[in-house]
Amino acid sequence: MNTTALFDSNYYTTAHTVINQGGTSSGKTYAIQQVLFCLACQQPKQIITVVGQDIPNLKSGVLRDAQDIFARSPELPLLVKSYNKTNRIFEFHNGSIIEFKSFGNAQDAKSGKRDYLFINEANGISWDVYTELALRTKKRIYIDYNPNSSFWVHEKLIGNNDGVQLIISDHRHNPYVDELMRHKIEALKHQDIELWKVYERGLTGRVSGLVFTNWFVCDSIPNDAKLLAAGLDFGFTNDETGCLMVYKQNGELWIQELLYETGLTNTDISKKLSATCLSKSVSIIADSAEPKSIEELKRMGWQVTGAKKGADSVKNSIDILRRYKINVTRNSVNLRKELERYKWKTDQSGKTINQPVDSFNHLIDPLRYVALHKLKAGNNKGATSKLPAALSNYRAPGYDLFNDLIGLPS
Repeated sequence: MNTTALFDSNYYTTAHTVINQGGTSSGKTYAIQQVLFCLACQQPKQIITVVGQDIPNLKSGVLRDAQDIFARSPELPLLVKSYNKTNRIFEFHNGSIIEFKSFGNAQDAKSGKRDYLFINEANGISWDVYTELALRTKKRIYIDYNPNSSFWVHEKLIGNNDGVQLIISDHRHNPYVDELMRHKIEALKHQDIELWKVYERGLTGRVSGLVFTNWFVCDSIPNDAKLLAAGLDFGFTNDETGCLMVYKQNGELWIQELLYETGLTNTDISKKLSATCLSKSVSIIADSAEPKSIEELKRMGWQVTGAKKGADSVKNSIDILRRYKINVTRNSVNLRKELERYKWKTDQSGKTINQPVDSFNHLIDPLRYVALHKLKAGNNKGATSKLPAALSNYRAPGYDLFNDLIGLPS
């Protein structure tokens, strides 16, 4: 099984609590799960619990990584007895299990004990839930997150407890990231230095100046909500193709993510949309910069229209969307992540300018397309809702990773 230096650091640690703070594509989540599979194989009758913010986040992230590790390893199928897809449990022949769970509150977290605990994307989990889980964990706790702001890990664990190890990593510590992706990641430095520090260097920051603060998580789309249109943004190699459906009910917007994936041809997009049960009679507002793709989808029977674009189209569409309460379904995981990162640019003095950073927007852009076509500025009356509210593999002799991470010469 191919591993990185992050695997070594997490596997050979002697700390009781191992905190992995890292930027995007650092490989921290993947490495920790490789460690967990090793522990489950080597030690019989171990209970290993992986905890995420909610089930949709688990399925789209850490559980998908676990299934990839299992599929890529020639040894694991011989050691794993079964995988229960419904309960999300790997059961091993030696009696060990790896279970994937989410807890709604601290009371729920009191159920069950375990040997090892992995808290994935810890800044989406409350201190109370973590405390109950930690109290019921015998051997070791692993934690990972992107450090977009300080939270309970920084306030209550780092520097305040013996037996706590902090590992800071970024994409440079993952040798399996291709060069095109590395270039895309580093390019963020020229758009927003604070985002670059957080997501590309894994350094604790504060992502301020978010474009949208008027969005909320909902469980589902109301039955009486009216479908306005679907929005579609084309991608391919490093940029995801994003598609979502936009509904309106009682003066509020309701959004359901349909598609978020790289490497899709237009034929693939058509098949994927059909698999979501999206009707071909539904109006789709797509990126007008791709007229060939729009025409190909139209020939496949889809009702696709190019988005209106102009000098002020980005600003105008954002202004429209900010007038509404936006409800995002819980399983629209990628849209939720984009909304948490989509922010205004700043000038050299740090002052916010009226232009968003052109990143984390492969679902936000199609949402804007729908807003420009189907919503009118100033037309929302604001009705009250009826619903309740690492350790690099690039090491050279004398290289000091810690000094490099904090900006000091080695």
